[in-house]
Amino acid sequence: MNPRLLSVIALGLGALCALPASVSAKTSNADAISPNRLSADVRTLASEAFQGRAPGTAGEAKTVDWLVAELNKIGLKPGGPNGAWTQPVPLIRTQLGGGTVTAQGKGQNLSFTQKRDIYLSTVRAVDQVRIADAPLVFVGYGVNAPERGWDDFKGVDLKGKVAVFLINDPDFEAQDGEAVAGKFGGRRMTYYGRWTYKFEEAARRGAVAALIVHDTAGVGYGWNTVTAPGGENYDVAGAPNRVSLQGWLEGAAAEKLFTAAGLNLAAERKRARSADFRPVELGLTLGADLPVTHEALNSRNVLARIDGHKRPKEVVMFGAHWDAYGQGAPDAQGRTVRPGANDDALGVAGLLEVARAFKRGPEPDRSVVFAFWTAEERGLLGSETYASKPVYRAADTVANITLDILQTGGPSRDIMLVGQGQNSLEDDLATAAAQQGRIVTPEALPERGLFYRADHFPLAKRGVPTLLLMAISGAPDLVKGGRPAGQAWLEAYMRCYHQTCDEWSPALDFGSAAKDVALAYRVGRNLATSPRWPQWSKDSEFRQTRAADGR
Repeated sequence: MNPRLLSVIALGLGALCALPASVSAKTSNADAISPNRLSADVRTLASEAFQGRAPGTAGEAKTVDWLVAELNKIGLKPGGPNGAWTQPVPLIRTQLGGGTVTAQGKGQNLSFTQKRDIYLSTVRAVDQVRIADAPLVFVGYGVNAPERGWDDFKGVDLKGKVAVFLINDPDFEAQDGEAVAGKFGGRRMTYYGRWTYKFEEAARRGAVAALIVHDTAGVGYGWNTVTAPGGENYDVAGAPNRVSLQGWLEGAAAEKLFTAAGLNLAAERKRARSADFRPVELGLTLGADLPVTHEALNSRNVLARIDGHKRPKEVVMFGAHWDAYGQGAPDAQGRTVRPGANDDALGVAGLLEVARAFKRGPEPDRSVVFAFWTAEERGLLGSETYASKPVYRAADTVANITLDILQTGGPSRDIMLVGQGQNSLEDDLATAAAQQGRIVTPEALPERGLFYRADHFPLAKRGVPTLLLMAISGAPDLVKGGRPAGQAWLEAYMRCYHQTCDEWSPALDFGSAAKDVALAYRVGRNLATSPRWPQWSKDSEFRQTRAADGR
């Protein structure tokens, strides 16, 4: 038998044999998580009336009002600052207009069409983005990691230039025998592999623009997902140090660019896997003249709480994001609303069911907070705003449990674990799964970097142990059809990821989602009724931050 499968089975069986009395007691509420209620709430939130729940729109106002009304019905208290239901999240929204984007030099004159060849946006509050003859520089993976003995920049000046990056980490495509193999965790993406890091690094080094070569395997989603925002972007108002243009080069367009520079992209990929890599001036310049519309928006996180009766200052937090992608260009059926049924109306519905389960009693010893974040789809902006200005101190937050895309393909024998090896909440998940007769399977697609792509991450960066339930981290082992059937579900969902077809349907199996919500509830209930503090693993990059808080 596969050794990895053996270890996963052992994890589940070991947890089943070691169930503490505190977990087995008073967990019947988990069995009352209602598939019908999940379905009804998702159907409401994903309806056209909510307009795709984009921040700063009428869809946001309707969403926030609906959430507050539901939380009131459940009997929760306002959990925001100064006794409010909401926390302000000031945003800037930009929309890049059409225009000319060209690369010139070496006798070449290349034109790039937005959404077909290139995808660009800006987060600067300007009326026009003009870039004239900015030199293009290939910076490999664009990683500066002193602790790993890696520096792709080698002191090369990027001021006024356009940095061209590869997605993911230097060891993502490493072959056996290459020195870089395993240096960044192998196929598992580190934060250095995320597009957010690359844009930030380009800005830190004075680049005027940053372009990433799109690669479906490396980033974990297709070109249609990249272009889904349609030139729209968001940022926290007043955020400093951003490039004028940021975006992606479609794979074939990138090949064309490198060929025009007299280079072979495949060969440059290989060269970028060496610690000796140095940036390469392509001998081409980028020109762009693009109009921008921009506006300031006042968005909101929604926060609710249940007070603990023994240690009320200690907080167990559940989170999900209420926003989706709003309205965009018509699809083949003429639909414009991107309803975000699973991403993440289902997570919101799951949090409401967890809240109902807690309210059925008994009272928790610790306080339980339910956070419904804005602007996750725009870069975790709501949760980052909260983490930088917390209502409940990170040092007092026991854990964050986040629901973001749940499994709706049918009953499964397992639950996917995102970010294996980070903290002891993984053991809690295995214990809860064993109660359902299920096991925990480590994510099958660690190269997607899902641990860095959801709203738990800003809390993790502040040292709060986190648990993310996200079903797109691998094919589930479905009771009917096994992993092949799970893979078919996953592929079908990914075709609708951030698209108009992520919509409510009676064909969705909300029973399987309810099982996963019950797992989140069990883990959180056990923490809320015990004095235990989850711990980061000794190898986690967040361990020291938590230790500094005395936890």
